[in-house]
Amino acid sequence: MKFHTPLFLIKLFKFEYWTWWVFYLPLLPRFLWYALQARSFTFISFVNPSMELGGLVGESKIDILNGIANEFKPKTLFFEYEGNEINEHTILAYMKKSNIDFPIVMKPNVGERGNQVEKISDVASLKSYLSTVQNDFIIQEYIDYPIELGVMYYRLPNEPCGRVTSITMKKFLTVIGDGKSSIYELLSQNTRARFQLERLKQKMPQRLQEIPLDKQEILIEPIGNHCRGTEFINRNDLIKKEIHTIFDKISIPIQGFYYGRFDLKVQKFEDLYTGNNLKIMELNGVASEPAHIYDAQYRLGQAYKDIIYHWQIIWQIYLQNKSKQAP
Repeated sequence: MKFHTPLFLIKLFKFEYWTWWVFYLPLLPRFLWYALQARSFTFISFVNPSMELGGLVGESKIDILNGIANEFKPKTLFFEYEGNEINEHTILAYMKKSNIDFPIVMKPNVGERGNQVEKISDVASLKSYLSTVQNDFIIQEYIDYPIELGVMYYRLPNEPCGRVTSITMKKFLTVIGDGKSSIYELLSQNTRARFQLERLKQKMPQRLQEIPLDKQEILIEPIGNHCRGTEFINRNDLIKKEIHTIFDKISIPIQGFYYGRFDLKVQKFEDLYTGNNLKIMELNGVASEPAHIYDAQYRLGQAYKDIIYHWQIIWQIYLQNKSKQAP
């Protein structure tokens, strides 16, 4: 029997698996210094004035998406929660009217870290998802572009142009068949996948028993979130002069936005420099992280340096926006 390092030891020595508050605990004194200088723990609300608390928590996804030009986002529908009054027939009628077909992506209008985000492929799955809904939600057409990225961007309020500071490529949780092992057995051989096994056993018990063909690639998790098994890969090498121009074009028209991360898909990397075939699923505010730091090869010390660098940007944006509101 092949020996597997216990998951708790992997989590202990690999900071990408740490609980968020454990990772940020050493940085707490710096945040407190900023708060004391600002004389407010909510100073970050000035960073993106158009977002709830600057996009720290509780922001409305649809309000943010409405500020992005249609050419850069998927077709999107918003539904206010009305108890059991919204059923699959209502949803299907709106989808038909908007020219949206399955598969779709459904997500809560307010939510963090991929919670309740699901790819829905048919009416039965739609009906099942609706049975769990208890808050306003969003439906987006599923964008099947092969490359998903997280792109960090900021612009100082007193400056006409901004900059991209981080690009993270997302590698979805997949397995490669050998013609004899089940999906469960294949996942059990992958360290990253082992963190997901208990959840997947609840979500797809029958599928885990399937045996893929030799060299057949099976996508297990279509949602690009780290806590759902997605691998984050540092692609800061993609940052070039042209990308700043494209994201200025996207970002400057978004009123009250100065700092955040775009979660998007492109057909090919060149689209980052032209804006073609670029679709933004979400824009996150001041709580955004330069997610390249969670690359498995990244060192903890450098990760903290990068976080501090981005906090310094947040502080400068706060100071400039605050000064504009001074009497």
